[in-house]
Amino acid sequence: MSGIYIHIPFCKQACHYCDFHFSTSMKKKDEMVLALAKEIQLRKNEFENEVIETIYFGGGTPSVLQIADLRFLIETVYANYKVVENPEITLEANPDDLSKERIIELSKTPINRLSIGIQSFFEDDLKMMNRAHNSAEAKKCLEVATKYFDNISLDLIYGVPGMSNEKWKQNIETALSFGIPHISSYALTVEPKTALNKLIQTGKIAEPKDEVASAHFMILVETLESNGFVHYELSNFGKPDYFSKNNSAYWLGKKYIGIGPSAHSYDGISRSWNVANNALYLKSIQENKLPNETEILSIADRYNEYIMTGLRTIWGVSLDRIQAEFGQDYLDYLLKQADKFLNDDLLFVENNILKPTKKGKFLTDGIASDLFYLNLE
Repeated sequence: MSGIYIHIPFCKQACHYCDFHFSTSMKKKDEMVLALAKEIQLRKNEFENEVIETIYFGGGTPSVLQIADLRFLIETVYANYKVVENPEITLEANPDDLSKERIIELSKTPINRLSIGIQSFFEDDLKMMNRAHNSAEAKKCLEVATKYFDNISLDLIYGVPGMSNEKWKQNIETALSFGIPHISSYALTVEPKTALNKLIQTGKIAEPKDEVASAHFMILVETLESNGFVHYELSNFGKPDYFSKNNSAYWLGKKYIGIGPSAHSYDGISRSWNVANNALYLKSIQENKLPNETEILSIADRYNEYIMTGLRTIWGVSLDRIQAEFGQDYLDYLLKQADKFLNDDLLFVENNILKPTKKGKFLTDGIASDLFYLNLE
């Protein structure tokens, strides 16, 4: 089973922390929709022998598209690829785009999962992040969406400067009060070239503190697990049967095609990525050229990727798979590098699967980098 990711590179305004590719100008929106459909057609041979299990509209802000545009792109996928009977079709959406009328319209399309960018239920946080919605819109859209969609995920951001543990708990409790079956939660990170980075450098916003983020993460895990959520990936929590099939496919190394400017693709052997420039993307597609670069992954690249994704999930890193797929040298290297983390109770081995302990979960990315094989071929 495989997936198709469609990147919608438009936003109403730029969130201060965001470093994804998007434009706040909607002038080329119609042209872009036609180009996305054309890329879907141009690449159908890549998945000639694959069956599509997930279609994911990401961005940017996909909810800025018209319902007719979303239907058109879904129909283009169906016309050019084999699709399972009940695929997971996700739309990332912002609360300000989800009026009652819009939610009802969306519920009549093939889209069966909403991923809603709430980030916080507090007005001061939303203003600091420069979100396009307010707290009232966040709550109202969830109140309505839960009546029309069963499968909903929402995003929350923790580690926000000035956010107390109590305030963070209130954010989580508010999310839980709507009966949402999936929550994605991320630490506020300061990326270069973002407005947030500039605001911190000029002293207008305090720098996020690791110890605050760590405390918030522990509260998040404890609260959600006690409410029946499974912590199946570092940043993702789902009730049973509500894990994101799209995201799980990435972490389990399944193939996917990324459509649109800046979108990435993976076929198990190589990774490719489209140009992160709307004008260049449109020009190439109009000339029937794919505007992408490709990198063939070495054995070390594939090992490192498996370590990184495996440690972030409940499925962990299979030592048997390391030996079978990468060889004894890689297994010996992994065990040697992992030794200090095993001794410090940050990693453990169960049924020949390497996983982070509860204490090690928040440090997963740093631990993974220490397990990477650096003598690249």
